[in-house]
Amino acid sequence: MRRALAAGLLTAVLASCAPPPQPPAPPPPPAPDLARDLAGRVGTDGIYTHLRKFAAIAAENKGTRADGTPGYQASVDYVANLLRDKGFDVQTPEYVRVERGAPGNPVLDVGGRRWGVVQASLLTSTAPGGLTAPTLHPVKPAGCAPDDYGTLNLRGAIAVVDDAVCSVVDKQNAAVARGAVAVLVVSPPSANGAPRGLFSPGYYEHLNTPVGIIGKDADAVLLKTNSPVKLTLDAKNTGVKSRNVLAQTKTGDQHSVVLAGAHLDSAPTSAGINDAATGVSALLETAAALGGSPKIENAVRFTFWGSGAVGQEGATKYVRGLAAEPLNDIALYLDFDILGSPNAGFFTFDGDQSGQANPEIPLDAVPAGSAGLERTLAGYLYLAGKRPADMTMDLGSGYGPFLTAGIPVGGISTGTSQRKSPIQARLWGGQAGAAFDPGYGPKGDTVEQLNRAALAVTGPTVAFAVGTYAQSLTGPNGVPLHDERHRQAGK
Repeated sequence: MRRALAAGLLTAVLASCAPPPQPPAPPPPPAPDLARDLAGRVGTDGIYTHLRKFAAIAAENKGTRADGTPGYQASVDYVANLLRDKGFDVQTPEYVRVERGAPGNPVLDVGGRRWGVVQASLLTSTAPGGLTAPTLHPVKPAGCAPDDYGTLNLRGAIAVVDDAVCSVVDKQNAAVARGAVAVLVVSPPSANGAPRGLFSPGYYEHLNTPVGIIGKDADAVLLKTNSPVKLTLDAKNTGVKSRNVLAQTKTGDQHSVVLAGAHLDSAPTSAGINDAATGVSALLETAAALGGSPKIENAVRFTFWGSGAVGQEGATKYVRGLAAEPLNDIALYLDFDILGSPNAGFFTFDGDQSGQANPEIPLDAVPAGSAGLERTLAGYLYLAGKRPADMTMDLGSGYGPFLTAGIPVGGISTGTSQRKSPIQARLWGGQAGAAFDPGYGPKGDTVEQLNRAALAVTGPTVAFAVGTYAQSLTGPNGVPLHDERHRQAGK
């Protein structure tokens, strides 16, 4: 008993003298060969498994996976469920895009004189025949809060406000709170567009009262009349609900995120296989090889956009909806849409602007780091035996919102409806004078017409690029680090 007591006391004394417990060791650094390892694990068999699934989804849904259709929702479910099963944090945020119908003839009639109006309430029109009501200006011209109207009685009136200080949604809400039945915003045309913040992301989803935009000339006439005016907003638009899919690793620096994406939808009358299920499938295989909790330096977020075939709304709403810090946390964006063209070429986005420049994108407007992304992608293609050519950057593509926000962008493509030149045919093989993708368009985009040999090159290229930047953002092909980034999502 005494020995046991003595032993217990000795143990207690030793414990009291022991150093405090150390924090857990940091995770081991990423494997230096991660990029090559991922590239070696992404093959055409896995890619074709996904491609056949997307083709089956289209076949079960009237031949299409177009945005806003059951085929698209089935595509979202397939991608989201697969990535959840691989251990990623998955979100499927919903948004509403506008499908334009008849434009109507929006007009403001003041004493028989008609003034053009831009309909801001894209999903809300006036009743047939228009709305007749008096107009009132707030005491504080911006009209951002109910108190800006002072003691004015707005019941049954049209509020007329300027375009400063707050969003059009705030202006509507303030006017409606005081009884207004419509809002006119005075915003003269400008080469710089509307004031920043006037049209916040998805603003039209929140405009449930007729709202129009007029110029100063029309406002000057309104200030001189006390008579009712007639406002007609008669555009016939509809709102289409859609979703993006976002899947992020649980590991890696959450403030230096590598984004890699493609649009998930098809054209309205297409199965959307080369455009862009090839890019989606290569990304899914890369994600499966990487896993949801890999040993990486930088977090990876795989992104699959809605509305890519009808205006790039998914990517645009995502970028413009981010606050300053989450936007600054994005280190780069890699975009992969068309990777299996039958008469394939091998193009890299022209990040260094060494090829034919797009006049809409000045050299100094291409974000720093884009040239490094191009070199990384081109370097792997060279290793795979394919000499790449420059592809002119395009603000209308899925990466456009990222480029505009100042985020480095890179990507590859095997070409669409452009015709392969004799020089390109000697360089890459294939048929000169024929389109890179002869089936590009509504009905020819099928699994059977894909170029498996091209996918055997482009699929691993996707994985190599993701793995490279998951390991490190520095080096000769690096991108700006967090403290060096200056992002701006646009209006």
